[in-house]
Order: sequence, then structure tokens, then C-alpha cells
Amino acid sequence: MDAPNIAALVGRTLARLGAGRAFGVVGSGNFHLTNALRENGVPFTAARHEGGAATMADAYARMSGRVAVLTTHQGCGLSNAATGIGEAAKSRTPLIVLTADTASSAVRSNFRIDQDGLARSMGAVAERIHSADSALADTVRAYRTAVNERRTVVLSVPLDLQSAAAPPSTLRLTRPMVPAGRMRPDAVLVRGLADLLASARRPVFVAGRGARCAGEEIASLAAHSGALLATSAVASGLFNGEDFNLGISGGFSTPDTADLIRGADLIIGWGCTLNMWTMRHGSLIGPDTAVVQVDVEDSALGANREIHLGVLGDCAATAADVLEQLKAGVPEPAQKYRTAETLQRIKAGSRWQDVPVTDASTADRIDPRVLSLELDALLPAERLVSVDSGNFMGYPSTHLAVPDEFGFCFTQAFQSIGLGLSTAIGAALARPDRLPVLGAGDGGFLMGISELETAVRLQLPLVAIIYNDAGYGAEVHHFAAGSGVGGSDADSTVDLDTVTFPDTDIAAIARGYGAAGITVRRRADLEAVKGWLAGPRNAPLVIDAKIASDGGAWWLAEAFRGH
Repeated sequence: MDAPNIAALVGRTLARLGAGRAFGVVGSGNFHLTNALRENGVPFTAARHEGGAATMADAYARMSGRVAVLTTHQGCGLSNAATGIGEAAKSRTPLIVLTADTASSAVRSNFRIDQDGLARSMGAVAERIHSADSALADTVRAYRTAVNERRTVVLSVPLDLQSAAAPPSTLRLTRPMVPAGRMRPDAVLVRGLADLLASARRPVFVAGRGARCAGEEIASLAAHSGALLATSAVASGLFNGEDFNLGISGGFSTPDTADLIRGADLIIGWGCTLNMWTMRHGSLIGPDTAVVQVDVEDSALGANREIHLGVLGDCAATAADVLEQLKAGVPEPAQKYRTAETLQRIKAGSRWQDVPVTDASTADRIDPRVLSLELDALLPAERLVSVDSGNFMGYPSTHLAVPDEFGFCFTQAFQSIGLGLSTAIGAALARPDRLPVLGAGDGGFLMGISELETAVRLQLPLVAIIYNDAGYGAEVHHFAAGSGVGGSDADSTVDLDTVTFPDTDIAAIARGYGAAGITVRRRADLEAVKGWLAGPRNAPLVIDAKIASDGGAWWLAEAFRGH
């Protein structure tokens, strides 16, 4: 048998370190790298576009808790994946982008770009295989950075090195890597946070993605300190089952949730940067409210707003240590914000499903809230909801219940449309035990529709809800507030031709790909969903929902304020 080359060594090393799944579009540059992963037991999903593959890998890593790998051809393959890589990097997703690169001697190759510079410009970490002798160490370093620092790492492997023989010294067994242990907070900071909680009268905890594995510890501390619980959008579902759960904090908050958060005298962000969306540009923070952040990244503390205390530490470890400290001085649980009146407000108004809806449906278009609520009742509770970006996005995010924090995949850090379908595919492969559900607008769905073939090929039981308003609804409502999409009541002084389109039969297009496709204009049309649910579910169901205008969603103004 021939001695392994560097491509084989890199693939074997990533597999033995614990890579969960690979995604990509295979070209000549990454052919051997991809096959090396497959030969060493890493499943591979072939996408139709590198951008889709990048987002699938991102979603898979978020929902599985394992490092995913994206493989790309050098130059254009990597640049095609740039938006998906940017989303993953901004979300601090542990991801390895395993990309070919031109040989050092190929200075005039049309494939040659500054791959390291491109990676850094997207917020990713640039790494590369420098030589045959360093290949093992370079690969391990990239993987350790992805896992221990929660970073997206672009690992470039030049073509001339891929075929080089691996030195015998690099062929030793590489064992699965154990992540770094929990970072315990400094005892002084623990006492400081315990003192703040002891003196607070209306504390509120807001947990983000960094706290998704610390729900039990945070909830125990909240119960003892009399705090209410909330999450950022990406951690939706974390506190399901808790009586004093407010739901999502920020643009997706119900009026009662927003009001209760605004009434806090202490807000603690757990693995949450308290950004403009989560805090509604700071409007949810009272003028006299103390603000605390707990995070494993020092750079995250105070990144978006002034804080009174920053605690560097793992969320679970910090919550446990603070609870121990608090119990030493206050043995019995405090009521504080957890009153009977507060509980009644939460039960009556913390979920959008409980907020009365005035049906705005017309003869041929369905109200998006009615659509979402009807589907919430129809679809199995064990679901994994993924959401694209656009004016519609709050409806699936707020009106489709999820079972827990691993039931919602929200790839919105970059605010790009077109990522939703790929997000749903990657999430579905991470959690095959749950029904994958996609909420997308017509614009975003059509932008990424090539990956519908991938979903069909994989026989995914995906329900894709397309909120079809025949336009880029966010721009329509932003620039012609209150107008219907291309309707007669549009502001005549605003030219919307660039953001409105003829109605598209998305259901028919979906059937052309091999999916099931139905058109929904009224509640009765949703009966067809029952038939699909009762069937084999061996192909996606695309619901082309012709939605009525909402005049601009309530979260839209918040989003545009941040541009």
C-alpha cells in the first residue's frame, strides 16, 4: 500500500478528532480531501452550491453540538461559500472550512485569491497547512481553535502539499479531542453577582446561545433569587416548562414580556451579548437598571452596551457557584419578581399564541398569523423550526412552538436572506428524530431553491412554509409603510418595481424538483397538509402560502433601525 499523502492525513486527522459531518460541492481541488473524510467515517452531503453547503454545515454544528466540516474548491469554491461562512463566523459556530488552495508556485492561476484575507474579512480564523512536516500539528491546531474558542476556521491546503507524502512521524494515532473544561468564574466576581441578586427586587435573566447547555443551572438560580427567565431568539425554548418563562426578549417579545423586562432593576445576560435586537436598542433596559453579562469570551463583555459587572466564566459553572454563594447568605428562595400577579401576566400574555388575532385574510390571501397558528396546531410537537430572513420571519419564530432550545435554528447574525432552506437541511441531518420545518419568504426561498433538489435527494420529511407576498416584503414595507405589496393603496410617490414581482407558482416549481407542493390561500387549503403528514413523508412538502399584507411586521422597524 502506498504511504498516505497529506490530503489523506488531514482527512483522517479531522475524522479522528471528532468531526461530525461534512458538506460541500466537490471540485478537482477538494476531491481527495473530501474522499479522505469519507474513507475515515465522516458522512458527506453533496450540496448544489457552496453557499448552501456552508449554511448546512453551520446549522448541523448548531443543532448537533459537533464540529462540522465544509469542503470547497480553491478560489471560486471558497468565495461562493463566503456568505454562509460569514454567518457561521459571526455566530461563533465551531466549524472547519477545509478548502483547497493554489500551489505557492501558481502565482498566475485564475483560482488564486487571498484566501486568508477573505477568511479574516468574514470574521473567521485563517489557518493553513504550511508544510508536510507541520500538517498534523496545523490540522489539530485548527480543530482546537474551532472547539475551544468556538470559532469558524478556514483551513487552506495548497494543491502541491495535498499530494506530498506524509512523513512517518505524523502517522501516529490521533484520538478524539476532549473539549477544554468549564471556565469557572473568579470568586470575587461570584460574590459580586450574588450581592447584586440579593439586593435586586425585580431581576430578569436573559439567556443566549452561549447558555444553551446551562438551562438547568440558570433556572435553579432564578428560582432561588426570584428572577424571571427570558431568552434571545437563538436560544428560544431553553426555559420551556418553567412557570416564570417570559419567552423571547427583544423584537419578538409580546407586549407583556417587553413590559416585564422593562420593569427589571437587574438584567443578567447569560451567554448573551444583549445586542440591539435582544434589548430593542436598549429600550428594554430602564435608566436605573443594573446590567450584568456572563460569558466565556472577554471580548463579549460590554461589547454592545455599558455593563455594571462582567463575569468571565462558563454559564453553568457561574450559575452554580453564584447559587451556592447566595444560599450561604439567603438560605430560602426569595419571591421578588415571582409574584402571583406576574405569573398571571405571563400565562395570559407571554406567548403570541395567546394574543388575540384580528384575521386580516382576504378572499384569496391568508393572514400570516392565522396560517402559522393553524400549522402550529397541525404539525407534530417534536419539530425543529428553521427560519429565513425577511418581513415574515417573526411569524414562524413566534407562532410555531418548539420543544426546547434545540428545536429552533436561527441563522440571522448576518441578516442574509436565502439561507433558510439550507439551514433546514443541515438542522434536519443533525436531528433526524424531529420533523424539520422551514419558514421562508418567497424571495429567500427562490434565492436558495437549488438546494430543494438536495432535500428531495435526501428524502427529508421537510415542511417548507413559504410566506409568499410576491416581493421583498421588508423593503416594500420599509419604503412604503402601510402599503400592500403592489396594491392599490401603495404610496404613489414610491417606486416599488425593484422589490415586487409577478406572482410565482412556487408549489408547481417544488413539484418539478420532486417535492410535494400545495397552494394555500385560505384555511381550508391546509387540509392537504394532513394528507402529507399521514403519508410516507419521504419527500419535502412545500406550502406556497399566498399571504395577506400585514402593513409591515412589528419587528421590522426595529431591524431597520440597526442598519
